[in-house]
Formats: sequence, structure tokens, C-alpha cells
Amino acid sequence: MNIVSGFADVSLLQLLLVAGVALFASIVGGLAGYGTGALMPLVLVPLVGAEPVVPIIAISSIFTNLSRAAAYLRHADRRRALIVILAAALTTALGAYGYTRLSNAGAALVIGTMLIASVPLRRLARRRNVRIADTGLGVGAVGYGALVGGTSGSGVILLSLLMAAGLEGAAVIATDAVISVATSIIKISVFGLAGVVTAQVLAFALLIGAIALPGAFLARAFVERMPVHFHTAILDVAVIAGGLVMISSALRSFFG
Repeated sequence: MNIVSGFADVSLLQLLLVAGVALFASIVGGLAGYGTGALMPLVLVPLVGAEPVVPIIAISSIFTNLSRAAAYLRHADRRRALIVILAAALTTALGAYGYTRLSNAGAALVIGTMLIASVPLRRLARRRNVRIADTGLGVGAVGYGALVGGTSGSGVILLSLLMAAGLEGAAVIATDAVISVATSIIKISVFGLAGVVTAQVLAFALLIGAIALPGAFLARAFVERMPVHFHTAILDVAVIAGGLVMISSALRSFFG
């Protein structure tokens, strides 16, 4: 497999754009707990199409979440992380397999819808101050697994589940990172067996992962200077706009 061939049809300016968004997304993720899965589709879909996006982000998220876990590891709730991983493992694999059966337009429609829905879901959960026990966390994790397996940007659902289970601040970010590493490994395994991990997918994933590695540590340094709600508001606008663009593109493919 020739990794360089993955960049054959991409200009240097486009690669720099991907790298810049990857670094920004990793910093936002280190501050707010999510960002890469929500922001990267906005720049990747126009370059490579919708189909490779979830595999690319699944591989690159190993790097981003490992760096985030390392930055915040002492805050991680290992018991709740294990509950979510065990409950979500099967549905994550099934969601990833279902994704491999989608067309390019179908993938764009799924990703765009998930991105837009993630904003009101997160705000609703926060406003209602929902609280759940370990059983509720496990049940919610089953549904989360199906979504995270086949979509990008569903990390906000996991954050909402962890906050509803009583985690706060750095504990949410750290526990989310540990869980995300596990679900990413499951997704990559399914994508690898399905043959969707191409040279282009691997090349973009390695670029994003390498650029994003320092993001969590930069975020930790900035956390007291840059309010999380400021980043969250910017991210919400970008997510909704990008989701609408992807859905519009998918609908034109279906009905054009």
C-alpha cells in the first residue's frame, strides 16, 4: 500500500487546510470534549467524498483521543468507561458494518443529519439536567454504539450520557477519551475487514492524527484563558452549517 498515493489528487493548499482544521479541532476537543468528529467532515467531504470520512476519523481519533487521555488521565472514571465500552461494543460493530453498505450520497445524508441533530440534543440534555444511574448509562451506551459506529460527530451524545451519569469537567473529557479509543478500535477492525481502509483513508488519517497530537496539551494550557462556551458556540454554528451543506449535496445526488 503506497501511502503517498492517498494524496495524489489533493493540492498542498488543501492539505494545509486539513492540517489546520485538525489542529483546531483537537484543541476544541481538549477544551469542550468533542470537536474532531464534528469539524473534520466539513473539510474532508469536499475533498474525498462522504464515504471515507468515518473510517478516516476513526483511525485519526486513536491519536487525538490517546493524547487527550494522556493529558487528563488522572481524571478518568474507569468504572463508567468500562460500562460504556462493554455495552456499546456490539452495536458499534453493527453500526460500522451498516456504514460500509451506504452509498456516497447516503453517507453524506447520515453524517449531515447526525451533525445537525447533535446540537439540540446536547443543549436539551444540559437544560434538563438529566441524571442517570449505571443501568441507564449502559442502556444509553447501546444506542450510542450504533450511532458512533456509523456516523461522525456523535461524540456529543457520549458527553451528554457521561454528564447525566454525574461526571463533570475534566472527568468527562478524560472518560470520553478512554471510551472513544476503544470504540475507534472496534470501528477500524470492521472497516478493515470490509476493505474500506484504502491508501487515501490511511494517509489522511495519519496526517490528521499527527497534526492533532499536541492539541489536547495546548487546550489544557489555554483552558483558563478561553471559556468553553465560546468554543462551543462557534462549533455549533459550524456543525449546523456543515450538516446542511452535506444534506443538500446528498439530496441533489438523490433527486438531481
